[in-house]
Amino acid sequence: MFPIGDDNSDRTITPYVNYLIIALNVIVFVFLQGLSGDNPFTYSYSTVPGEILSGHDIVTDAQVVTDSVTGQRFSIPGLGPTLIPVYFTLITSMFMHGGIAHIAGNMLYLWIFGDNIENALGHKRYLLFYLLCGIIASLSHVFVTKILGQSLLVPSLGASGAISGVLGAYILLFPRRRVTMLFIRFISHVSAFWAIGIWIVFQIISGLGMLGGSDTGGVAYAAHIGGFLAGLVLIKLFLPRARYA
Repeated sequence: MFPIGDDNSDRTITPYVNYLIIALNVIVFVFLQGLSGDNPFTYSYSTVPGEILSGHDIVTDAQVVTDSVTGQRFSIPGLGPTLIPVYFTLITSMFMHGGIAHIAGNMLYLWIFGDNIENALGHKRYLLFYLLCGIIASLSHVFVTKILGQSLLVPSLGASGAISGVLGAYILLFPRRRVTMLFIRFISHVSAFWAIGIWIVFQIISGLGMLGGSDTGGVAYAAHIGGFLAGLVLIKLFLPRARYA
């Protein structure tokens, strides 16, 4: 199941920033990544835990690996040179994606839930909130990777962490807001509490699987959980004072 819409009847501003973020994600994916997460640009400007922890750029050689099931050999690009301070990859990585399904899912969630948060915060506050949630999410992934002793050279990318922050804010501000969900054979309307609540429970369960050493399919669940918690905590700090009246 996945969301396909929500109630926007109380929206008072046009969410220009949300539209801009979506457009930038699409532009980067199409023109800089070439519709694929497997190219030199991606391996230069993704967040690499080892680079963030050391503060230094890391360049590695490409590798040829063999699929244990099919026996097919394919090349994995090495980490390319990063022509900006490595800490800025915490931002560049949140505008890149690993494939069409990855960006389509992320942009769907951002389209549905982001405009409501921008309406609550205003344009400038929303942009700062979004970026800060994304940075905290990436740092969560970096430190969990270090703590669990996983490879520090595997790059991470995607808007999922920042969008998780948007979802954290949404469930706190609009827990009863009606969200339209598409199930396998029918469409239903549920509250945001249930729509987003089911999503975060899945993230937590999957994250616990990672803690237990299970294969997580390359998904940075620590970033999702970290971004969600950041959204819950930060949203009240970013809300205009008038909202407290």
